[in-house]
Amino acid sequence: MAIPRRLRQQTGRSALVDGIPFTLPVKAENSPALMAAFSISYDRARAMLPGSELHPLRLWNKAVLLITVIDYRSTVIGKYIEFCVAIACTRTRKPAPRLLPAIFMKRYGTGQFVLDLPVSTEISVKGGKTIWGMPKHQANLDFKIGERVISSQYDKDGQLVMKIEIDRPERTRLPVSMGASSYSAFRGLLTKSNLYFKGRAGFKFSRRGSARLYLGNHPRAEAIRNLEINPDPLITAFFPDSSGILDDHFECWFLDYERMPAHPMEGIESVIDLGLGQEWLDPPSATVEEVEREAVRSTV
Repeated sequence: MAIPRRLRQQTGRSALVDGIPFTLPVKAENSPALMAAFSISYDRARAMLPGSELHPLRLWNKAVLLITVIDYRSTVIGKYIEFCVAIACTRTRKPAPRLLPAIFMKRYGTGQFVLDLPVSTEISVKGGKTIWGMPKHQANLDFKIGERVISSQYDKDGQLVMKIEIDRPERTRLPVSMGASSYSAFRGLLTKSNLYFKGRAGFKFSRRGSARLYLGNHPRAEAIRNLEINPDPLITAFFPDSSGILDDHFECWFLDYERMPAHPMEGIESVIDLGLGQEWLDPPSATVEEVEREAVRSTV
């Protein structure tokens, strides 16, 4: 997925949307990132996708959970961490064949449906929700780069939600340049947005124990726990430095159901009072020992 020419031509121009000033294009630089993919129950993943058009990307008889954390150190709205929890998916009227959507991504509308998207700052919540329909909310986050382990922890309301650790790859020399589509549900609408991403990375494939995913007792962890996650990852990746451009063109349409939903989806009422704050909440408060002790009871 190539960066559209119009985005490159925006350089130096400005926009003011919902009171948020943007220098165009909407880009990030100098941003370390980690990624881990785990196999999960296909049926349980399907039950979490809204409407009729999205289906889990099927690897044999399993679906895929994607955890991506980016430490945005330089963006047009300041620095923040973003902790993305998503299900790999296709946008088709019927479930797509196995494996092929991973190759023919445009044909099958391959992307990820974002289940949860905590971020560090209020301004990121406001922009992500009101403009792109992303399920952002402010939370306690960190991103730690160690000699052997890369990790990120996500707390909310004083409780652990999730922590991801991956073993640091020996080398991070492989150039990666790609586009990725994300689907989000907000206000009863389905939104598709595109991110163009590049950097050098190191990978580990299907290596037992190369990632650890810990789930806490916060209610936001319950839905993830119910996905029957295989604790051994399909793949992990670390980008010591990356850059990206978020497309300012996006698609948005009604979610449709066989029957009228019993309750309305989160809507405008959740964003009308948001400001432009760039202050972070305190770092996650659980110690490593507390997280590991929690994992004994509730790990995947």
